[in-house]
Amino acid sequence: MLAGTSSLALAAAMAWGLATVAPAAAPAVDPTIWPKAKSPAALTDEKTEAFITDLLAKMTLEEKVGQVVQGDISSIRPEDLLTYPLGSILAGGNSAPGGDDRAPAIEWVKLGRAFREAAAKRPGAKIPLMFGVDAVHGHNNVLGATIFPHNVGLGAARDPDLIRRIGEATAREVAATGVDWTFGPTVAVPRDDRWGRSYEGYSENPAVQAAYAGPMTLGLQGALEAGKPLAAGRIAGSAKHFLADGGTDKGRDQGDATLSEQELVDIHAPGYPPAIDAGVLTVMASFSSWNGTKLLANASVLTDALRGPLGFTGFTVGDWNAHGQLQGCSNESCPLAFNSGLDMFMAPDSWRALYANTLAQVKSGEIGHARLDEAVRRILRVKVKAGLFDGRRPLEGKLELLGAPAHRALAREAVRKSLVLLKNNGSVLPIRRGARILVAGRAADDIGQASGGWTLTWQGTGNRNADFPHGQSVWAGIAEAAGADAEYAPDGVFNTRPDVAVVVFGETPYAEFQGDLDTVDFAPEEPLALLKRLKAQGIPVVSVFLSGRPLWTNPEINASDAFVAAWLPGSEGGGVADLLLAGADGKPRHEFTGRLSFSWPKSAAQSPLNIGQPGYDPQFAYGYGLTYASRVEVPPLSETAGVSVTLANPGRYLAAGAVVAPWSLMLRDAGGETRANTGQGASPRGGVRIRVVDAGAQESGRAVSFTGAGDASVTITGPAVDLSRQTNGEMAVGFRFRLDSAPTAPVRLAVDGGAIDVTDLLRRGGVGTWRTYKIRLSCFRDAGADVAAVTTPFDLSTAGKLEAAVADIALTYNEGDAICPST
Repeated sequence: MLAGTSSLALAAAMAWGLATVAPAAAPAVDPTIWPKAKSPAALTDEKTEAFITDLLAKMTLEEKVGQVVQGDISSIRPEDLLTYPLGSILAGGNSAPGGDDRAPAIEWVKLGRAFREAAAKRPGAKIPLMFGVDAVHGHNNVLGATIFPHNVGLGAARDPDLIRRIGEATAREVAATGVDWTFGPTVAVPRDDRWGRSYEGYSENPAVQAAYAGPMTLGLQGALEAGKPLAAGRIAGSAKHFLADGGTDKGRDQGDATLSEQELVDIHAPGYPPAIDAGVLTVMASFSSWNGTKLLANASVLTDALRGPLGFTGFTVGDWNAHGQLQGCSNESCPLAFNSGLDMFMAPDSWRALYANTLAQVKSGEIGHARLDEAVRRILRVKVKAGLFDGRRPLEGKLELLGAPAHRALAREAVRKSLVLLKNNGSVLPIRRGARILVAGRAADDIGQASGGWTLTWQGTGNRNADFPHGQSVWAGIAEAAGADAEYAPDGVFNTRPDVAVVVFGETPYAEFQGDLDTVDFAPEEPLALLKRLKAQGIPVVSVFLSGRPLWTNPEINASDAFVAAWLPGSEGGGVADLLLAGADGKPRHEFTGRLSFSWPKSAAQSPLNIGQPGYDPQFAYGYGLTYASRVEVPPLSETAGVSVTLANPGRYLAAGAVVAPWSLMLRDAGGETRANTGQGASPRGGVRIRVVDAGAQESGRAVSFTGAGDASVTITGPAVDLSRQTNGEMAVGFRFRLDSAPTAPVRLAVDGGAIDVTDLLRRGGVGTWRTYKIRLSCFRDAGADVAAVTTPFDLSTAGKLEAAVADIALTYNEGDAICPST
């Protein structure tokens, strides 16, 4: 037996004529300790398998290879399918028709039709294209769709039937736009709330995932029937991310889960058997690693476990260029992942070269024909069951289903069931009818913030209420219920003294990379100041906290009479009002039924924090949640955070004109360096000067002046941070820049030792106008930066004269607008 390779994987290697299937160090599994499951027999009925066998015999090698490659709509055009016989396309988090995140829904319909029509024109075997999206809390990519609460809130509902109904509604809205497949349900079990994807998981307790995975699968797909495709209005699902993506060390996205196989099975596998038993058609393999080996390189997990005791007979798909992270692989070539059991590469922008290389690898024998046929059979099996060969799309174009009243009512119900009441001292809730209500906090009238990441864009940023034509903010929901008795003042400055204040605040939208934290401290200071100011005026305060995870908020809880964990409720803010406001009889209109599915921390250093762990000591335990009948008084809580602020903000450098801790701004020239965090200053010999300047808001930027007296730089520096994952994810250094006079010598921007000439880029922006630039981290890495230990995330230098201003320096995400200037 090969070291670290299971018997089944070794047998497969011998059958395919391969030397190895996985790296020698890949940990092997013991199939006997894994749970038993099995895809329904209806997925592999005799008629379907006979059809596939006949079709495989007619397919060319090129057509077979095309089936295992998926490209993203941002980098592939319909006419490309006349040359490349790809089997699937996707629209990633920042991909949309014409590159417009706010494209009308009809453009999605047109795009899908254009791709399908092009695929149908290819000579040879007629195999339909499969179109996938991340519809993870409703059809969240599409303008006008119903946005359901994120899973972190749905876990608090403890209602499997609700989950099934959400799956049904989501499937109808997805089908209406001509899309076939969603990358869900997510059955990850987040075990460290610092993970930026925690809100995608239902609970820290795998029992909740196990209870929800089957109903969500049945909601999306319906029950599989032998010889029949999915019913009208159903779409294919994908259980993800296989496996232990929620168990990585320190909650680092795409990191390493260092745990025993028994822990892997007991904690991170329970969501998969119910999904597989319910007939989930695809499984997405994880970016992450288990004990040092990427899951995509572990045939023992992808083959022995998934195809053995778990009995899965659909196909596996990779995550976004995840195969490129395997040792010896790149985005354009990775036989290792395929030979380990991956059936379809997600190769968003690398599909062209990956197709060519995979074809060459099959021809050379590096990938065996039997392995290719196995993968293609699984893909065709799913396409048959999804009804793609039938060509019937009875819901396509019925765009009235997007944001349909019944779907919005369901989402509102989900909001009500997901909210958790953490504190209600003095029974300030429910708010009596006729009470004067002040609604404060910018988040109160921001549907985008209430919806969080994976909403219209990957990170969910930049959304306005107008982007949710069927939605309702929390403020709008309260105003609808309270009428003239409600007043909205974002800053809390009221016209009429209120009887009670409802303050809505919390995390701003994020997704992976941007969402990862070093601590679970809720850092913004403005909400606490607002709460304290209102309390000092003798006004009872109700806090509605928006977040994708539990965070240390003891100071905010202490400053509140009532505190509601609202999670990320989505587009139906009226569901919040339903719980907060009493009816005409003075009684609650609805009861709080939500219970914590994640433990709430007692200090900001308390992560990981999971029920059953040794020393478990939360502020609010798993399962906690008050009702109106509880009459529990929460005593003052400790306000000792237990962490240093220097641990925070690894990706924000200059915001609102201020350098963000723990970063410092240094001015350097031949005479040495000086710190300039105060906003004014000059380098020792005056080679560069800096001062505050308005950049759309008062004193929100810094003006820099290089005198031309020799090499000088404006540098942001701080403790070493690892930006490897952000680099792999093609994130970028983003900043706003105004050129005030043309440079007289080359201008370079560097991240640590990786410097890039940005002279032409800045000149093209013109003089006197603020421009936003995004330069990919990978550009700096390729220029020599050590992205695993970045101490200088921004260094602007020149030996010549230059007058300019800069603002809003931070890591940001690539929406197809990040560039790589000449190095």
